[in-house]
Amino acid sequence: MVLSENCPNAVYGGQAVIEGVMFAGQHVHVTAVRRKDNSIQFLEVPKKEIDWVQTLKKIPLIRGIVGIIEASAKGAQHLNFSAEVFAEEEGEVKEEKNETVTGRISMILGVAFVGILSFLFGKFVFTLIPPTIEQFLFGKLFVNQIGHNLLEGLIKIIFLVAYIYFISLTPMIKRLFQYHGAEHKVISAYEAGKELTVANVQQFNTLHYRCGSSFIVFTVIIGVIIYSLFPYETFLQRIVQRIVLLPLVIGVSYEALRFTNSLREVPVLRYLGYPGLWLQLLTTKEPNDEQVEVSIASFNRMRELDRQFKG
Repeated sequence: MVLSENCPNAVYGGQAVIEGVMFAGQHVHVTAVRRKDNSIQFLEVPKKEIDWVQTLKKIPLIRGIVGIIEASAKGAQHLNFSAEVFAEEEGEVKEEKNETVTGRISMILGVAFVGILSFLFGKFVFTLIPPTIEQFLFGKLFVNQIGHNLLEGLIKIIFLVAYIYFISLTPMIKRLFQYHGAEHKVISAYEAGKELTVANVQQFNTLHYRCGSSFIVFTVIIGVIIYSLFPYETFLQRIVQRIVLLPLVIGVSYEALRFTNSLREVPVLRYLGYPGLWLQLLTTKEPNDEQVEVSIASFNRMRELDRQFKG
């Protein structure tokens, strides 16, 4: 997933879904999914701007939290669409042809709610389990709390890498990671000013500085730094501290991601973003031409609809 940014220069973001890719434009989100008959099916959802949300997305530190939660909710809706198409083709579900408007709205709100809950649950688990393990297994190893924080960060990285590696061994996740790579390639080709053909897009790397994978790595690194600024006396204080400081860690990590992205063309300083790129070696795979074609179709449709909304 490449995180989008709220700016006038149309910096686009996207997300891999089951057998497809979603791209977030300035006015619309579009998902393209490859069906078994080789056709491409689209889901097009206009963005509904909420004034107070847009205001928050302009405030440093706060904009990262708002943006991540918003992306999780919207991404869950499009992932649900791709899952329904996949399941329908597998004969597991039948699409309702006479779905009411009320029913559709309820489904969208429900999926958005689940997306937000999944994001929050994942962050809490990833935040709380490593310090618990570190405390009970290595609690007497260091006197200095910075040592405990560093070890906690190392445990988080080990957990993260192991989890991604093992799920990547499954065929479906491997294909999802291929579409993730296709998404990155299309955005990189667009940002380089290249015509979006399969041949041109395939020349680009599957890695991208603004990827959500990079954001996860930054939350670990920034977390170690921030936690080291706040001493604790007991294990309970340590856990409560992690929960209270989580919004700050997310906010600062998002700003760090934006900062490193702005420096990616600067010699030496570009290496600040390398830890996130290394993790993407696991979360992206080289896509085939058909997968790149789907990604291009999604991006082009998003751009077409964006122009229509502007007109």
